[in-house]
Amino acid sequence: MPQLDRSEADAVEDLDAVGAGLDSLDAPVGERRPSFWKRFAWGFLPPVLALVLLIVVWQVLWAAAFWSEAQLPAPLAVWDEFWGRVADGQVFGFVWTSVHRAALGFIAGVVIGTPLGLVVAKVRVVRAAIGPLLSGLQSLPSVAWVPAAILWFGINDGAIYFVVLLGSVPSIANGLVSGIDQIPPILPRVGQVMGANRLSSARHILLPAALPGFLAGLKQGWAFSWRSLMAAELIALSPQLGVGLGAYLNQGSSLNSIETVIAAIFLILLVGVGIELLVFRPMERAVLRARGLTSSL
Repeated sequence: MPQLDRSEADAVEDLDAVGAGLDSLDAPVGERRPSFWKRFAWGFLPPVLALVLLIVVWQVLWAAAFWSEAQLPAPLAVWDEFWGRVADGQVFGFVWTSVHRAALGFIAGVVIGTPLGLVVAKVRVVRAAIGPLLSGLQSLPSVAWVPAAILWFGINDGAIYFVVLLGSVPSIANGLVSGIDQIPPILPRVGQVMGANRLSSARHILLPAALPGFLAGLKQGWAFSWRSLMAAELIALSPQLGVGLGAYLNQGSSLNSIETVIAAIFLILLVGVGIELLVFRPMERAVLRARGLTSSL
């Protein structure tokens, strides 16, 4: 083996050092995960403190009597209304009626929106034809569809699910399109070289690579589903539909009971926050951790 002079040996050592440095950049940082209680404290205490601060400000404004009791009730009066519904079990019926409708509508939206997003992202003619329409539907307030849905389907579950679907599908499809647009072009090409067909490429390359953007679209799709459902339940009222959170809110408005209105708003907000913390936040953390983005957690 030929001997290297000193300058060549130094150059080789420098190249080895650069290679080692690049390898260390690619390797995940060995960060120590915080304990469960520390993560629990950081995730639980700030929202609780913010809620306590809000109640204190609310109590101060009520005590100052800037508004009448019919406009701004005491926090204790709203709590009495809320706890009364919990004690007689009605609140669980309200929540179940709305949550199961939103969940079924959202699942149907995922089943429809996912293949639709794949087709829009990969077929140029389809994107040119319905891409702007999806964006327009996403920005259209879902409450605008409620009168049409009632006329088409009547006051029944079909009208409500129709509104929920129109609220969720555009967001889910657009989220997937955005995620696929951010995939490096070399990944689908590698799949083609290895013999992947369109279905295999979508399943094993496009969807996993687009997962962060797709997950963002799913979160937004759920939010739109929930908002659409509340709009539909507020307007489409019928005994055969049962009483969900939107109908409970409408009852408070019809009875001029501000305590009921605020209690219903609190329940709607509580369900939205609960779904975010129990479903989407763990999914988001799992995706980020799998990609080595632990600093974002």
